[in-house]
Amino acid sequence: MGQTERGSYIEVGCSPGGAGINTRKVPRALTIAGSDSGGGAGIQADLKTFQELGVYGMSAITALTAQNTNGVQAVYPTTPEAVVMQIRSIGDDIGVDALKTGMLFSSDIINAVAAVIREYGWKKVVVDPVMIAKGGSVLLQEKAIHALITELLPLTEVLTPNIPEAEHLTGMSIKNALEKREAARKLAAYGARHVIIKGGHDDDELKATDLWYDGRDFVELEGRRIDTIHTHGTGCTFSAALTAGLASGLKLEMALQQAKAFIQAAIEDGIAIGHGQGPTNHWAYQRNSSRIKESLGASTT
Repeated sequence: MGQTERGSYIEVGCSPGGAGINTRKVPRALTIAGSDSGGGAGIQADLKTFQELGVYGMSAITALTAQNTNGVQAVYPTTPEAVVMQIRSIGDDIGVDALKTGMLFSSDIINAVAAVIREYGWKKVVVDPVMIAKGGSVLLQEKAIHALITELLPLTEVLTPNIPEAEHLTGMSIKNALEKREAARKLAAYGARHVIIKGGHDDDELKATDLWYDGRDFVELEGRRIDTIHTHGTGCTFSAALTAGLASGLKLEMALQQAKAFIQAAIEDGIAIGHGQGPTNHWAYQRNSSRIKESLGASTT
């Protein structure tokens, strides 16, 4: 099998049975994030999601974490130089159609990542502002928040905070739909072109409502709330699915619908692993793809 870069995709050639060469374009997505040794979040969740959505996944690791379903036991950050070298290795050879950031940990890493994104001119940038693990461990240093706001958000196409992260970034309390809209306006003022505040921390027991703000209009996206504790890695998975859609050339609205369907299926069709807050099921979307795609088609007609 060989490959060459043509335009914005990898062109893959193969010779099934030795009878000629077939080529197909493969979208490329990069995740710049931390490693989750338990496999439920971080780059592991991102790469699983990319694969399930037919996207070639690549990674630049910002930190090694020792973690499982019970929590994070240790964090070992990578040097900014190592992060940049990983990204350059990808940018100089394979190329990137869309990228996402997750756990960036320090202001030095954020500054380095922002600089290399500017250097390569990448535009489809999804930022999941990972700050605190579900078990309470800090994954972004307090002094790094300023760098995130001033250096990375102006380069961001889509920002995907949950409610606690949005509160932390804006310095305001979010208790209702009006406050969620005000927070979205503040986040957009930092430079992000689209803001999606996820509704998993809403008080509503029946549904979770994400809020999408494009700098002008608001759109609410409702999903049925699932009664489960096994939601480790939901933010990583959602933003990875969104990134995969953008890498594949989908318009943001369709990429967002696909990401919502992907994470909904991953939570609904859960898997029992470990003794604490388990991960979501990354293969559920494809297992139920016929039904999901029918519902997506109906929603766009």
